[in-house]
Amino acid sequence: MIKTRQLFDQDTWTYTYLIFEVESKEAVIVDPVLENFLRDTILLKKLGLNLVGILETHVHADHITAANKIRNFFGVKIYMGSKSGVKVADVLLDDGDQIKLGTEWITAIHTPGHTKGSTTYYIDNMLFTGDTLFIGGTGRTDFQGGSAADTFNSCKNKLFTYPDDTLVYPAHNYEGLTVSTIGEERKWNPNVGDGIKEEEFIEKEKRKDRPYPRLFDIAVPANMTCGPKD
Repeated sequence: MIKTRQLFDQDTWTYTYLIFEVESKEAVIVDPVLENFLRDTILLKKLGLNLVGILETHVHADHITAANKIRNFFGVKIYMGSKSGVKVADVLLDDGDQIKLGTEWITAIHTPGHTKGSTTYYIDNMLFTGDTLFIGGTGRTDFQGGSAADTFNSCKNKLFTYPDDTLVYPAHNYEGLTVSTIGEERKWNPNVGDGIKEEEFIEKEKRKDRPYPRLFDIAVPANMTCGPKD
């Protein structure tokens, strides 16, 4: 049986996830935040879990990852998309590659759009979508090689092919929402849902004028090396 714990970073509105198999106690952590290293390691110990990997959905621009620090502390591998441009990750994943978790498998899905290397992870009817697909939205596409056309394709032709009851766990939500489903997003998402044309979405993205994330100039360079080592 696969279970997940959703953890929240108040400062950057980031969701981190612990995914674990109950029987084997093997766990992976998705998108860890540096400032929450102690919280996450304490929780792993409290739950009696054996961390076997760190999964990054993309190179984050709004927080510094704890990936390197966790790798050094636990002696586990960092997994990232092969198009991320990060050369210090231990395993670079192509579309369809799998990661073993106990007796189950996590599948990497290349979902570019927010960044070129954005990767969604699927296991046991759950999609961990990073900044590609949000609850009632999508991640911005105006930096780090982002592409509105790619986001539209990733959602329509990859994520929306999953069954309606597939759970969607994003990397952020700014309204206190925690989970959605593919059925809900396919029908109601105002950016890429039913009835929205690609050209319409692209034009909508072009018209947006937003400041870069507060930590952009610090976070992106740090995250290209998977964050500080200690």
